[in-house]
This record gives sequence, C-alpha cells and structure tokens, in this order.
Amino acid sequence: MAPPPSYTVSPVVSLIVRLLTFICLLISLILLATATGTASTTYADVEVRFNDFIAYRYLCAAVVIGLAYTAMQSAFTVYQITTGNRFGGEGLVLIDFYCDKVASYILATGGAASIGMALDLKDLGDALGISNFMGVANAAASLCLLAFLGTAVSSIFSSFALPKRV
Repeated sequence: MAPPPSYTVSPVVSLIVRLLTFICLLISLILLATATGTASTTYADVEVRFNDFIAYRYLCAAVVIGLAYTAMQSAFTVYQITTGNRFGGEGLVLIDFYCDKVASYILATGGAASIGMALDLKDLGDALGISNFMGVANAAASLCLLAFLGTAVSSIFSSFALPKRV
C-alpha cells in the first residue's frame, strides 16, 4: 500500500503569508490604540477610547497575542529559509500545527466579538456622536479578521508538514 501523497509549501510562501498577517495586525493595533471619540451627553463631553468597551479590549489582547505569535513564527521561518532546517527539527511540527489553530481562533473571536458589539451599539454610537470612533475600531476589527485568514492559511500550510500515517 502506497503512503498518502505529501504536499509541501515553500518556506518563502509561508513567510509572505506570515508577513502579510503581521502587517494587518500591526495596522489593526495602531488603529485601535489611536481611535478616540467624544461622546456628547447631557451633562458633559466624555472622551471614548477602546478600553471603555470589553469587546475592544479583547480585540486588543487578541491582536497583541497574534502579533507576538506571528513574529515568532516568522523568525522560525526565516531560520528555515537561511539554514534549510526547521527550528526544533521535525519534533515541533505538531506543536506548530496546533498553535496555528489556537492563534487563528483567538484572532477570529477577537474580530467577530468587536464587530458584533459595534453592530449592536450602532444606534447608540450615532446618538452619542462617536460613530467616527466606532468606524475606526471596526476597521481595526476587520483587519484582525483579515489576519485570521492569514493564520488560517498558515495552519493549512503547517498541516502539510504533519507526518503522514498509513
């Protein structure tokens, strides 16, 4: 009986996907950290920032985790390109696969929770005059979801490196 076919993805392609993911996450973090708005209430004007909303705080945490993980994996990929060997040998292939899965789920839930909250609060944001803030925060969440796609693709690439069993 023949073993199942083996597919491999060039480390250069993997690095490109990881770098695009990193760029999306970095822009997302910058947008989220700099987004501010002024809510006009009856009593006073209140400055609104991302840390005033739990979903945006979760988005920030997801993006920071995604940035750290993507930077680490990019460094491992650069090591593989320059030396021709995987960092840690073949023993870390399974760990890479599962970590890619976890990272993609964290990014997906961070972006989805933020967009869901923004849709629920759209009318309130319009009434308070913070729709510009909500728009910038939504752009950050959208970039996080785009980065999720990058980590999902990386997860597929890492699945190709898993040992084939007959």
